Amino acid sequence: MVTVLLFILILGVLVIVHEFGHFITARMSGMKVYEFGFGYPPRVLSFYRDPKTKKIKFIWGKGSSSAKASADKKSGATLTNTIGGGEREEDEFPGMLYSINLLPIGGFVRIKGENGEEAQDPDSFGAHKAWKRVVVLVAGVTLNVIFAAIVLGVGFMIGLPTDMSRGVDKHAEIVENPSVIVQQVQVDTPADEAGIKFGDKILRIGEGNTEWTKEEEWSGESVDSLSLVAFVNEREGEEVSMIIARGDEEFVTKVIPEVFEGEQVAKIGIALADAGIIRYPWHIAIYKGFVAAIFGLINIFVAFYFLVKNLVLGQGLLFDVAGPVGIANIVGQSAKLGINYLLNVTAMLSLSLAAINILPIPALDGGRILFIIIEKIIRRPVPMKYEQLAHTIGFMLLMLLVVVVTWRDVVGLF
Repeated sequence: MVTVLLFILILGVLVIVHEFGHFITARMSGMKVYEFGFGYPPRVLSFYRDPKTKKIKFIWGKGSSSAKASADKKSGATLTNTIGGGEREEDEFPGMLYSINLLPIGGFVRIKGENGEEAQDPDSFGAHKAWKRVVVLVAGVTLNVIFAAIVLGVGFMIGLPTDMSRGVDKHAEIVENPSVIVQQVQVDTPADEAGIKFGDKILRIGEGNTEWTKEEEWSGESVDSLSLVAFVNEREGEEVSMIIARGDEEFVTKVIPEVFEGEQVAKIGIALADAGIIRYPWHIAIYKGFVAAIFGLINIFVAFYFLVKNLVLGQGLLFDVAGPVGIANIVGQSAKLGINYLLNVTAMLSLSLAAINILPIPALDGGRILFIIIEKIIRRPVPMKYEQLAHTIGFMLLMLLVVVVTWRDVVGLF
């Protein structure tokens, strides 16, 4: 239950940050914003500032405006889709509405004319120049990257898990010495079949018949990533025993290395890092946070490229893809490891949200930007019905993908 609540809280914050980027740039650009919603409808409580009396008015439930502004009534402000979600409105309130909604996952912003309607009105999204519309659409992604950088900066102040295999910055203070951490597990590999998971710490390694006893600690020599890889490379078809630490639990698992297609040496299908915890003085930590965020975003794009490439070439998933259930599970595991691990995962989720949203896929911010680019190339707006159709199809495909990945996550739990 705690894991679910923590996941909802983190996801909610990330989406609110994203939507705030759209909100603030739309307002600064002179676009009318109908509503900023916390969570998803139905509404529970909302309020607005009456432009005539200057008083705050609260509304329970969905509500309706009995004192609609004449300009709103004349424009017939009715929206069927929004940048971040929301519900269809048959009438609008005199002032901008702030709403608290029943489903506590994220939020949304409703901007006038964001789907191309009412383009003749100067305060409409569609009436503004292309570059202003692009700025509004990119703002959500930008704020997610900035938020990730801030989270990583805070993490570096208190201590953040970092790959130390290539050495440590001279300004860094080592809080915890490096351990061999599993960064990635390829699907349908010996490691995957042995139940090794992302975030596992490999403490010891030995032959398959190695006998370990646990008294105060496991006997034997510890390993680093290089010695572990060398050990595995030389043991094709031989059983290898590993002592794994997962949270507070330590156990032995056995795996048989094999030579993958196109490889020369035996492997088990994991990516490793010698990760320890380091921290920096606050002024350096902020800079390091932004650097880590940029490199993290680049790595996500690279991973996505290889994911798509392997799917197109029919080679299947190179690594596992997590949906909402899988991400919630990762959040829960990170929380058990400590606040520094949770900060790391939160930053990566924020960067992932940014990377996915900027892709030129209909229904996402990148898809809307694509249509603005097409508009500039052909020198006229794409007919609304075609753009709406593309966004609808894109949304349905995304939802189908979420369902499929979620199903795999649920099956994986058992």
